[in-house]
This record gives sequence, C-alpha cells and structure tokens, in this order.
Amino acid sequence: MEAFYRTHAYLVEHTNAPVRRDLMDEIDWNDRLIGIKGTRGVGKTTFLLQYAKEKFGTDRSCLFINMNNFYFSGHTIVDFADEFQRRGGKVLLIDQVFKYPNWSQELRMCYDRFPKLKIVFTGSSVMRLKEENVELRDIVKSYNLRGFSFREFLNLQTGMKFRAYSLEEILHSHEQIAKGILTKVRPLDYFKDYLHHGFYPFFLEKRNFSENLLKTMNMMVEVDILLIKQIELKYLSKIKKLLYLLAVDGPKAPNVSQLAKEIQTSRATVMNYIKYLADARLINMVYPQGEEFPKKPSKIMMHNSSLMYSIYPVKVEMQDVLETFFVNSMWKDHKVNKGDKNISFLVDDTMPFKICPEGSKFKNNPEIIYGMHQAELGRGNQIPLWLFGFLY
Repeated sequence: MEAFYRTHAYLVEHTNAPVRRDLMDEIDWNDRLIGIKGTRGVGKTTFLLQYAKEKFGTDRSCLFINMNNFYFSGHTIVDFADEFQRRGGKVLLIDQVFKYPNWSQELRMCYDRFPKLKIVFTGSSVMRLKEENVELRDIVKSYNLRGFSFREFLNLQTGMKFRAYSLEEILHSHEQIAKGILTKVRPLDYFKDYLHHGFYPFFLEKRNFSENLLKTMNMMVEVDILLIKQIELKYLSKIKKLLYLLAVDGPKAPNVSQLAKEIQTSRATVMNYIKYLADARLINMVYPQGEEFPKKPSKIMMHNSSLMYSIYPVKVEMQDVLETFFVNSMWKDHKVNKGDKNISFLVDDTMPFKICPEGSKFKNNPEIIYGMHQAELGRGNQIPLWLFGFLY
C-alpha cells in the first residue's frame, strides 16, 4: 500500500493540467460512484489527478491507482478498497478500470460493502456503463470527457478565460459575443491550427503529433474495441482496413456491400464494426431525421478534424473539415441529422444549418442558419463558424 501512496504523491505533485476542464464543475462529487468516460488521448488520467490535486493535495484520504499495475493480477479491487478504507481512505480514483476482469461486479461489491468510500473511475468511450453492466445501472453517475473545444484551445494558446455559450445564446447574441471576444484576440489566427491538431491535449507534448495520434488511433482499435467488445485478434486487420476505407471515401453514405467485399466479411458485421468505431469516437454516424442504428447512416464522418489530417492527409477537403468541426462541436449537447439538398445539417429536429467555406456564393434564406468560415463577425442568420467552437 505504501508504494501506491508514494506513486500517488509523485503523480499529483507533477501534474500540470494546461486547461482546467469545465467538467470538473459539472460533476456532482457527492455521488459515491462516478464513471468518467472518454476517448483515448483526451486527458482522463490528467483529469483524475487534477481533481486529486485540487481537492486533496497529498492527503492520504484520496488515492489514485491504475489497473495497468500488475499488482491487480493477483489482488482484487474489493480487497484493495477494504484495506484503503480501513487506513482512513475516503476517495479511491481508479484509472482504466476496464483493464480489470469483472470490474463492474467488484465496483458493485465495493459500493455495497463500503458506504463511506467514494469511487471515481475512468473508462473508454466504448464502454456502455448502464446498458451493459446491469449491476451498476442504478448506482453509477456517468460523465463524458471530450477533447479540447476550440474555446479551450484558444484559452490555452492565449492565456484568456473565455466562457462557453449555449447554442441559444450564440444564435440570438452572436454579434455581441464575437465583438467581445475580438476585443481581446483574433480567433481566426488560431482556428486553422485547432482544426489540424487542437482536439487532443497531447499536441502539447514534444513529440510528432501525427505519429502520436496514429499510435493513439491504433490503441483505440486494438484495446478499446477488441478488448472491451471481446473481438478475436485475427479480425483486427479487418477493422483497421474498414476505418481506412471510410476515411479515404470522405463524408458520405457507406456502400456496405462494397465494404463487406473489401474486408471479406458480411454486411451485418460491417455495420457492427462501424458502430464500434463510432463508440470509440473515431467516426461519427449522421442519419436522416427519424432514423438511427442499425439502419445505414446517410453520412459517415471522422469524429474530429485532427483525425482527418492524420489518417489520410492527401485527401483532406476544407469543406469536409469544416463540417466535421461543426458536427463534433454540436454533438456534446445536441442532435445532428443530415439535412436535405439545400442544407448541411438539421440540428435538434428544428434548426437547418448550412456550412459555407470562404468565398462561397449563396442566396440568403432567412429560414437557414449559415456557419461562415473565415468570418470574424456575423450578421443576422450568418454566424462565424469558429463561434460554434464555444459550445463547450
């Protein structure tokens, strides 16, 4: 146990979170079992350590452990939690909980046996905490940690503390909001960099970003999908090839029969693999209004624009990048469907949006909301596209 305390103290002392994530204030920390999900690379481990540092410092009532530790090959979470709480422990932070077999049953046992112990754990976005883990359904509070929004990226790069805005605020007050931001910084000076590499916090590391992201994407498939969905290793190459083919095809409806032929499997299996890739936050599936999985999506997009530049950079079209940015920004709190031929997307079943690249000509329709690339300020129903990066 002393070794765990020493590791915890070292990690907390050396944690330097570049941006304080808003999720820190959205979570009800009074709950006894809290799950924080998120795609690989968005900073879940840093988030846990930041919470420990903020609320406890090196106080031994809080302890961070990682299920990668070989200790847990021979010891249970329940036994560890038992000893920790007998030593005065109150908050146990468990990183990468899915690496431990039967983790959900053991968390349930801890919840029932140790009423004074709070457990906060991180897991992959592929995990379905309540749907697939019946024992946790009525006790776990689940949250999602996303990659950096454009707002968070801008705050990091400029030292500013711009707040997030709701979609309603942006639609009704975008001119005043943008004017206020423009008195302090010119967002378009940073927007291109964000689209290229701003979603994942590890762009701050002194390593080649694209290589690092490719490594992370491979881990998403090899660990998050294969391990959690319990898929045999021999199918790994098929899933990777499918992801590559979807990226190369660009944002459009998938030809499931052709994809099944290319990776030599059934149509049903292709659709399942597509769903797993979406769960891992590698792609987004966009459906016509009123439709959802298991139907075929009307458009498959990469989950965020950083992925587009890493997986197949020679074929990155700016219109696709801008639409990917818009969908990814909206996805946190809003429903996005494919629009008809005159609009790009329908948001929350009621709001038609058209994403317009620089220099595009269009006849202004007052019924449509236009996301304008390269516009610093908007007017009326024409809103600067970058401002949708302030939704979280």
